[in-house]
Amino acid sequence: MYKLRLFKDKFMSKLMLVLTLVSVSVLFVIGVGLYYHSIPILRKLPLSDLLTTSVWKPLKGLFGFYPFIMGTLWVTAISIIIALPLCLLTALYINEYAPARIRKILTPFVNLLSGIPPVIFGVWGVLFIIPLIQDHIAPHFVAFSTGYSVLAGGIVLAVMIFPLIVSIITEVLRTIPQDLRDASLSLGATKWETTRKVILRKALPGIIAALVLAISRAFGETIAVLMVCGNNAAVPHSVFDPGYPLPALIANNYGEMLSIPMYDSALMFAALLLFVIILLFNLISRVILARLERKLAS
Repeated sequence: MYKLRLFKDKFMSKLMLVLTLVSVSVLFVIGVGLYYHSIPILRKLPLSDLLTTSVWKPLKGLFGFYPFIMGTLWVTAISIIIALPLCLLTALYINEYAPARIRKILTPFVNLLSGIPPVIFGVWGVLFIIPLIQDHIAPHFVAFSTGYSVLAGGIVLAVMIFPLIVSIITEVLRTIPQDLRDASLSLGATKWETTRKVILRKALPGIIAALVLAISRAFGETIAVLMVCGNNAAVPHSVFDPGYPLPALIANNYGEMLSIPMYDSALMFAALLLFVIILLFNLISRVILARLERKLAS
């Protein structure tokens, strides 16, 4: 009986190891698959030309990805700039200031946002955000804007990543011991001083981790973004200019224009580019997070 229990434990341990390796290897398989399908365009055009040129004319064999890279970065940066303060203050209110009754009401509503399909956010963006930018915001800054812009994409994306960031930061704040709050308050600090100098400092690694996950999701959002960004293959120079993020490029064109030579390989290279950007961003963020945790622990 004892040997049978040991066998079961070892079997389950090995099984979980195999399943974990299978799950992790999916990342490697995706990367290899995208690279394999990108080889034709990488052989035809130098990597530096693909990344730094702005001319996008597939019929002439010109594939410059620079506008799409910049479009992706613009939309993602705007969404994080909008979402981070809102999410941080919302999570702090829910966890530190809201009465229990209010907290029980707010939390399900925040979680409900994460269950809404992206296309609904896209429709909301077209119906409300585009007219808002076109008629009320853009006229104060530029002569004309259709509203279809990287700003619209950033706003829609900020709303989409809002529940993810709030949920993670809220969970991080709940892990902070109550003793730290009590000690700070007993020394004469106000509630806000305790929140700012004790709680936020202690929760900083978790907040950065939430931000990393949110940015990774923002990089890859497709449907809602392509509905409001304008999808113009040009480098945006202001928040009111249209953009064309990489996910929108792939979703808009894959399967429709594959008869054009090199076009399918170009789209696979766009997917590979997005994959590498997210991978590098996560790796760099993990390094920064590890250093920050060591610094706070010392």
